[in-house]
Amino acid sequence: MTELHSDCASCAGLCCVELPFTRSADFAVDKPAGKPCANLTGDFRCRIHDRLRESGYQGCVTFDCFGAGQRVTRARLDVALFPLIRQLHELLWYLEEASRHGHTADLLKETEALAASPVIDPLQIGELRGRVGARLGEISERVRGRSREMRRDLAGAKLRGQDLRNVSLRGRLLIGADLRGADLRTADLLGADLRGADVRGADLRGALFLTRPQVAAARGDRTTRLDLDRPGHWT
Repeated sequence: MTELHSDCASCAGLCCVELPFTRSADFAVDKPAGKPCANLTGDFRCRIHDRLRESGYQGCVTFDCFGAGQRVTRARLDVALFPLIRQLHELLWYLEEASRHGHTADLLKETEALAASPVIDPLQIGELRGRVGARLGEISERVRGRSREMRRDLAGAKLRGQDLRNVSLRGRLLIGADLRGADLRTADLLGADLRGADVRGADLRGALFLTRPQVAAARGDRTTRLDLDRPGHWT
């Protein structure tokens, strides 16, 4: 099985080199792709890793390569493939999650084969992503049954204590939303933007397609119930 969790100790700091930064609330500086971050040390470690948030690098806290970094490093692949393999590993993560509820073996095999290829066409990834998205949508509808849709822009929405079980929040903007004590069990959260969303006391157990980066971007605490590991910066 492909390793789909980041292992920075087995990576040559590829996310710190190959990915671009744009100065914003997520990054303190601009950095073009291919240029090492000024905080990357000679042994591929981050000199501010223990204070990323305070230093203006929130984007690093919420980033996850889904194991693409160590794959490229260990296999000694062209480092320029890292952003593409990262996309494929993310698809593999979604497909493995979905396999608990439906058939994804064919797409898992196809995605893994493309990730293992020494030459990757970005157009292939785009076409594959469309088919994976459609399959995930079918599985989501089957799991959730008939459920209501919610408007796309929910930034800052007051949803405290709401029953959101089985609701599709796919791709919804939930930036800064108040989700304290909300019941999100089996809600579809694929691609939902949870930056700054308050999920203290919320129940996220069994939420569909909820990723580690989404959780890390939200504001939770020990009362938040979820199946993923609790981020270290939650208090």
